Amino acid sequence: MIQNIFEFQSRIMINQELIAPRSIAVIGGSNNIQKPGGKIVQNILASPFEGELYVINPSNTLVQGMTTFPDIYCAPKCDLAILAIAAKDCVLAVEELIKRDTKAFIIISAGFGEESPLGAEYEDKLTKMVQDANGCLIGPNCIGLINKNYHGVFTTPIPKVTSQGMDFVSSSGATAVFIMERAMLLGMQFNSVFSVGNAAQTPIEDVLEYWDNSFDPTLSSKIKLMYIESISDASKVLKHARSLIKKGCKIAAIKSGVSVAGSRAASSHTGAMASSDSAVRGLFRKAGIVYCSSREELIAVASVFSYPELKGNNIAVITHAGGPAVMLTDVLSKGGMQVPEIKGPKADELLGKLSPGSSISNPIDFLATGNAEQLGTIIDYVNNEFHEIDGICVVFGSSGLFKVDEVYKVLNDKMKSTEKPIYPVLPSLINAAEEVDRFIENGHINFPDEVNLGEAISQVRKQLGNPLPDIFDKPSIDKTEIDRIIGTAKEGYLSPDEVKGLLDAAGIPRVKEKVVSSAKEALDTAKDFGYPLVMKVVGPIHKSDVGGVVLNIREDITVQNEFDRMIEIPETTGILMQQMLSGRELFAGAIAEPQFGHQVMAGLGGIFIEILHDIQSGLAPLSLTEIDLMLHRLKGYQLLEGIRGQDGININIFKDIITRLSALVEYCPSIKEMDLNPLLGKPDSVIAVDARIRIEK
Repeated sequence: MIQNIFEFQSRIMINQELIAPRSIAVIGGSNNIQKPGGKIVQNILASPFEGELYVINPSNTLVQGMTTFPDIYCAPKCDLAILAIAAKDCVLAVEELIKRDTKAFIIISAGFGEESPLGAEYEDKLTKMVQDANGCLIGPNCIGLINKNYHGVFTTPIPKVTSQGMDFVSSSGATAVFIMERAMLLGMQFNSVFSVGNAAQTPIEDVLEYWDNSFDPTLSSKIKLMYIESISDASKVLKHARSLIKKGCKIAAIKSGVSVAGSRAASSHTGAMASSDSAVRGLFRKAGIVYCSSREELIAVASVFSYPELKGNNIAVITHAGGPAVMLTDVLSKGGMQVPEIKGPKADELLGKLSPGSSISNPIDFLATGNAEQLGTIIDYVNNEFHEIDGICVVFGSSGLFKVDEVYKVLNDKMKSTEKPIYPVLPSLINAAEEVDRFIENGHINFPDEVNLGEAISQVRKQLGNPLPDIFDKPSIDKTEIDRIIGTAKEGYLSPDEVKGLLDAAGIPRVKEKVVSSAKEALDTAKDFGYPLVMKVVGPIHKSDVGGVVLNIREDITVQNEFDRMIEIPETTGILMQQMLSGRELFAGAIAEPQFGHQVMAGLGGIFIEILHDIQSGLAPLSLTEIDLMLHRLKGYQLLEGIRGQDGININIFKDIITRLSALVEYCPSIKEMDLNPLLGKPDSVIAVDARIRIEK
């Protein structure tokens, strides 16, 4: 039986010595603040660290005003060691530090597994030593760690650290710096920043676990951001992201390395159409994580997280500049949000309080001459009188003709007092630079680009919500029969009889069929099944390409002639006889994803899969709720319901088949690829017509 990929696996925890050390030793600290060792010392000295700081430097007796120690042997014991020395010297240094009971290590140095086989050996030795000592290792090849206790990084800028800020973990140190730089300009604050580098012992999943296990509802940050280059334990991501979100947190993440160039070659439709990206999206949907594709998107989504939660889809756009408001309206509408027309007596009343030429239809445009008082009036009306509106976007820049301080003061006051969330778009980063800075200093986050804001609001509204169910009723399948079939089968594609056996064991309805090996047997089967029939070769993978599929057979003579022809096709081992059914062509399949379990895919078949690729996916096990969401995301979903006089399909049966497919691959890890293509759907039935299953034991 399969071990569920989402069962939690315990690993070493991030420890107190890393988070709140009483003493820190910087190995390789120096006076040169243009080198990592010197910059780390400078950053720690400038941080809130209140413990003992030791610098190990054999060449200098004084480093940045501190007396140094020539080597580890002379230095006092420390909770945390930060190493900024050559990779080849780190092994001996860590070995000695462990003897002196150091329990936490941040290795800044590069030159490990990312560089050479010898570096990988160093990395493995370090990891084993720290693991055996029940210690915690961050890195190597990272920038370090920032939290409220100390700033153990060699980079700048150092963001404002506050419990009201965001927790952020990144596989890449450079990416962490770029995100912090951009975020700080917009007014974002941080609670902690982890750079895990090569993640030799402590990957991003362990940081997520630490955030979860140490969560305090009154003190901990409720916004978590991740830049992920690899996922080694999907179960840990799922478990702890779900837990954090149920505790009131919001999580957004980028997962890089998901391009088509990195996907596997596969012979099935499922394998060819699956991708690392769809597996990651499936994991994030299960967990409740908002998927982001870029640094800018991650920052914009995190900024939206920082404002009160939007309760509905209706947005009022308030502006003194038409162009940005139109672009914002366009992107909101494209993202599934609504910018509804505002009208009625209260709208007329508001219009009378604005300058001639203003418009209140939505966007609400109070012109380039608009002032602070008018902005306050508009916000009050939108908040108190226009009850259909759920959120407010205010676009207000500067032409450079006058100061906008008073406008931003009003905006600041209204954002603190208004029930509905207000998202500020302050695009004048030169003309109103001072005013924007003061606005940000009041604790707000600015969105200088209205399109980024619109996309982020739409993404958060669509993706943010409760994690998908983790406990639900699964369909009953015949595990004994599945074990018997898989136990006797050979690796590779299963025979038609083995495929039929697995479908029957899983409770997946299938077309009546039989493999024959003689013309007489083919004719007897035709008499038993009745016409029309389908005949297919057994053996060649791509049947249609070799003329191995014949449809709509209605006469004995055609059965005889096609059997004689098809049995001569190279690699053919038999002929599959099937009842010929009609209905809407559907598709379902599954493929094993390393570290993720099985990705289950479903959609419309025929040209919809061949040309339009209209499929959706999720990670097994799938609940009916998740399957329902998958199907509703299909572009052709209306075809399933029936449209313009065309019959739809029995969606409940289709969903049941997908749950059974999910249960089968969850139970049976040997299944690497599986296609049900096509399934034929009618208002009263959905039946598998063709299926292929490949196993690896």
